[in-house]
Amino acid sequence: MSLAKVDAYLESHGARFENQLKDLIRIPSVSAQPDHDPDTRMAAEFVRDDLAAMGLKAEIIPTKRHPIVYAEWLGAKGKPTVLVYGHYDVQPAEPLEPWLSPPFEPTVRNGNLYARGATDDKGQMFTHLKAAEAWLQATGGLPVNVKFLIEGEEEIGGANLETFVAENRERLRCDYAVISDTSQFAPGQPAITYGLKGLAYFELGVQGANRDLHSGTFGGAVQNPLNALATILASLKGPDGKIQVAGFYDSVKPLEDWERAEFARLPFSEEDFQSDLAAPALFGEEGYTTLERKWARPTCDVHGFWGGYAGPGPKTVLPCKAGAKLSFRLVPGQDPGTVDELLRAHIAKVTPPGVTVEVTSLQGAPAVLVNVDTPGFRAAVRAVESGFGKKPVFIREGGSIPVVGLLKNELGVDTLLLGWGQNDDNLHGPNEKFSLADFHRGIKAGAHLLHELSVEKTD
Repeated sequence: MSLAKVDAYLESHGARFENQLKDLIRIPSVSAQPDHDPDTRMAAEFVRDDLAAMGLKAEIIPTKRHPIVYAEWLGAKGKPTVLVYGHYDVQPAEPLEPWLSPPFEPTVRNGNLYARGATDDKGQMFTHLKAAEAWLQATGGLPVNVKFLIEGEEEIGGANLETFVAENRERLRCDYAVISDTSQFAPGQPAITYGLKGLAYFELGVQGANRDLHSGTFGGAVQNPLNALATILASLKGPDGKIQVAGFYDSVKPLEDWERAEFARLPFSEEDFQSDLAAPALFGEEGYTTLERKWARPTCDVHGFWGGYAGPGPKTVLPCKAGAKLSFRLVPGQDPGTVDELLRAHIAKVTPPGVTVEVTSLQGAPAVLVNVDTPGFRAAVRAVESGFGKKPVFIREGGSIPVVGLLKNELGVDTLLLGWGQNDDNLHGPNEKFSLADFHRGIKAGAHLLHELSVEKTD
C-alpha cells in the first residue's frame, strides 16, 4: 500500500530530515534587517533546491524586496490541487542575552530544537516539504496536485506577496490551501484552527503648542498633549472590558452554541492560566470565559505611548506633543476599514480642546472563519489523527495571519490551518523551540493529508 511505503520512508529518513532543518535554520534570514538580505536569498535558494531535488518544478521569483519560492507538481490528473503556503524569513533574534544557546545554531535540549525560526515558520513549513518528498521518493508521484508558495516577507507584512497573488490567480488556482504556522491546543492535544482574529493597528499623534513649555509658567493656560492623550486612551474601554467606540460591535458575529460548548469541553484551567502568568487577576469583557475572550471577542490594547520627560529625577516640562500605538483585534463580521472610520469619529468626539490629533492606520486585516463541515476539513481531521495518534480539537486563535484572508479574497479558497507547534514555543522571543517529536508527527500528518484529500469527495 502506498501509505505504508510513505510511512516507512519517513521512519528511515527522520534523522536526515532533522539535519536538513538544522541547515536551513542556520541561515539567519531576518527579513527586517537589510544586513541579512544575502541570507534571505540564501534561505530562498535552500528551499528552492530542496524542492527541485525531490522532483518538483521549482523557481525563485524576485520581488521588490525578498524573493518568493514557487514550485509545483501537477501529475495527478483528475485529483484536487493543494496550495501549501509557508515562509522562510524569521524575526530578529534580539535581545541576545536571554538566549541559552546561539539563536542561529540549532541546539537540542530535552527533545526540543532551540533556534530562531524553529517553529515560526521554518520547522512547520519544512514538514510539508518532507511529506511531499516521502511520496515522490517512495511511490514515484503524489496522490494530489501540489503547489508550494514560500515567501520571505511574512515577518515584515508580505506586501509583495499580495501583489504576486493578485497577478497570478490562475497560476495559483487550487482546491485547498494549507498553512502550518499555528499551534496545537496543548502538549498531546493536536488541534485544527478554524478561526483567526483580524487586526486594525493605529498610531496616534497629539500636538499642542509649538514647543515644550515650563509647566509652572504655562500650566493651566494651554492643553497638555500627554493629558489629552490619556483622556483619549481611557475613553476607549469601560471598566467592564467593553470597547466604547460607537458602532464597534454592530457587525460582530456572535459565537454559536456549538462553539461555546466545544470551548467549554477543552481541558483548560483559568486558575492555572492565571498562575502561569503570575497575573494578580484575569480581566476581560464581562459575560465571556477566558478562551472566548482570547479567541472570539474583539479587543483593544495600547502597545506604547510617549511624550515629555521620562529620565531620572524631575523635569517640569509641559510637552508639545505625545503619541501612542494601539490596535483592535477583530472578529468575523468586522471590517478593518469600518473600524478605522469609527475610531476616527470617536477620537474627534472625545479629544479635549487645545490639541490636534493625527490618526495613522498602520495595518489592517479581516478576521477569518473556516467552515468545519467541508470535505477538506474532514480530510484534515483524519490526517492529523493519523500523524499525532489523537483526534484534533477545533480551536480559534487570537492572532492574525493576513495571508489567509488574501488567499480567500484572491483565490476563493479556505485554508486548513494545521499547527504543529506549542503555545510555549516562544516564537518571536528568545529561546524559540520546536518539539522534534511534533516535527516528525507533523510530517506524517502532512503526508497523510495528501492521501486523505485525494480520496475525500468534494461537496
